[in-house]
Amino acid sequence: MRVHTRSVLLVGILCSVLFIFSLELWPPLFSDDETEVNSNSPLVDSDVSEIRLKIGSPVPDERDSKCLMHNCFDIFRCKVNENKLISVYVYPDTRFLDEEGKTINKPMSQEFYELLTTIAESKYYTPDIGKACIIVPSIDTLNQKGLDLRWTARSLAELPSWSDGGKNHLLFNMLPGGAPEYNSTLDVATDKAILAGGGFATWSYRTGYDVSIPVFNPLTNKKVVLPQKRASDWLFLSSQANMNHLFRRQLEEIERDNSGFLILKRCPDDPNNVYKRCKGSETYQYPEILQHATFCLVIRGVRLGQTTLLDALMMGCIPVVISDDYILPFSSVLDWKRGAVHVVEKEINRIPAILREISSSQIKDMRRQGKWFWERYFSSMGKIALTTMKILNDRVFRYTAWQYEDWNVPFETSSGKETATFLLPLFFPLRPYTNQGFTAVVLCYDRVDTMFKVITRIADTPSLTKIVVVWNNVKKAPPSAAKWPQLSKPVKVVKTKENKLSNRFFPYKEVETEAILAIDDDILMLTPDELEFGFQTWREFPDRLVGFPGRVHTTQNGTNRFKYESEWTNTVSMVLTGCAFHHKVTRRKRFRCPECVTESLWADPSHFVERSECLNEFVRAYGQMPLQTVEFRADPLLFGEKLPTKLKLFNDVGSI
Repeated sequence: MRVHTRSVLLVGILCSVLFIFSLELWPPLFSDDETEVNSNSPLVDSDVSEIRLKIGSPVPDERDSKCLMHNCFDIFRCKVNENKLISVYVYPDTRFLDEEGKTINKPMSQEFYELLTTIAESKYYTPDIGKACIIVPSIDTLNQKGLDLRWTARSLAELPSWSDGGKNHLLFNMLPGGAPEYNSTLDVATDKAILAGGGFATWSYRTGYDVSIPVFNPLTNKKVVLPQKRASDWLFLSSQANMNHLFRRQLEEIERDNSGFLILKRCPDDPNNVYKRCKGSETYQYPEILQHATFCLVIRGVRLGQTTLLDALMMGCIPVVISDDYILPFSSVLDWKRGAVHVVEKEINRIPAILREISSSQIKDMRRQGKWFWERYFSSMGKIALTTMKILNDRVFRYTAWQYEDWNVPFETSSGKETATFLLPLFFPLRPYTNQGFTAVVLCYDRVDTMFKVITRIADTPSLTKIVVVWNNVKKAPPSAAKWPQLSKPVKVVKTKENKLSNRFFPYKEVETEAILAIDDDILMLTPDELEFGFQTWREFPDRLVGFPGRVHTTQNGTNRFKYESEWTNTVSMVLTGCAFHHKVTRRKRFRCPECVTESLWADPSHFVERSECLNEFVRAYGQMPLQTVEFRADPLLFGEKLPTKLKLFNDVGSI
């Protein structure tokens, strides 16, 4: 018990030191005697308004932990507009006074001022609070330290727009909680307001409602130009000073048993200097030391959110996040597996083994991804603010929301501009579909008999609206009309000018539906039920290829070369367009393939070798392997169940 008491005392002292340091993390923009502001900014009026509060002034209810967009957000405030943008109102700078005339709210920090100014100068801003979808109070709650929780809550309740429990209000907080609990959310009573917070835990984060933001460090933030190629002095570096002493002890044991590991502390002769770290008598400059390591530690301290995360990304060091409960910044849209390593706390001792399993090519990709995350989303308070706005905008206008690739894939368009993958009316269309079925596009060269069998078979599919036969044989005319089978669905024949496999993807005017079934003229094994089920599945995933023949890529003996495989495995990374549903419009990206021919590709013994070479050419073009494996297959709900056929929607579905 005595040892335990001493440990608690030691941690308490450490927390106090860190608590004091966090108070100075963001110096005020204005001192108590200096209230001059930039009169040109739309954020503030020429005069700072004052509101006097009373002890009996109303206080908002405590934070509603069950809030979601459907029950705590008034979507009817967000009017549909031509630009599909939410309107955001930012309150002008306001001074709240108590009954004695003393200022309640602390001076606005430089960081909060930059955040609000960015919003007020952005495309989302509206000067009319009556038209606002989201309202941002000008009360600086970034750092809970120094806030009078009760009076701050009264200040929020006094806002004219707060009458409905704070619905549609957005608050920003990066350093939540206070000693001794250090809660993971702002301790101010905020009722139904959305919180953009920097220290969410899994139990405090309201998924789909709150926004997890990073903890920004203005003291170390800088523009850094990293060398394209560099050798790391250390595999793993720990530069974080504020961590539990038990974690530090484990890390020091790892350092002792493994080369390439460096565990640093604050310098004992200058403990308050944030720009130095020490190892014995050796002194290292911070954050510059981070660029000399491959992996950098980010571990929870008294708070879950740590500034070390952004410092590591900034310096091109791959973060190793050790926390069981931390909600990473913007994790609702960012795939952190692409740029960071996550290790659960009980597996700290396995860090050396985990890191050494990561290949050099993966390290290169993760470094690139992390640096891109930093530059695009985290390098300033302004970018953090705009990313938050974009996430909220996507929640309101879902049909124009960015997709996974837009948030996570570091590729630009040919114009260098950001782009989204949405294609109206793929998601929640503003107008009804002109035709909700699909068009079958059959690519045919000379196999007339099998092609007739294919179109006869697929014509019985309920959702099929039309069959378009792409006649690829430029030397021979298609069969005369009298020879074609009599079908219940219309058939159109398109004669091409060149014999190209890519002719199946041309947006012919005969295709009037959103959905296309691309199918070869020899696919005879699929039933109408299977095709109908495939189409219904595509309707749930209209931005994806949904098909039947699946393939996977594998690495060749640990090399950087890849092999094309058709064997059945638990993963798939390709869907062949020999029979697949897709949207008729895609991104404008052209790939030349002069060697592509239609003559007996499958029968050629070099077929798989050539496709493997194609894969590797794909990798060279992109600079990395762009294909991702998935472990997903869709089956009808009652597939495989021994039930009467009348209970099943899709009866004629064969077994795999």
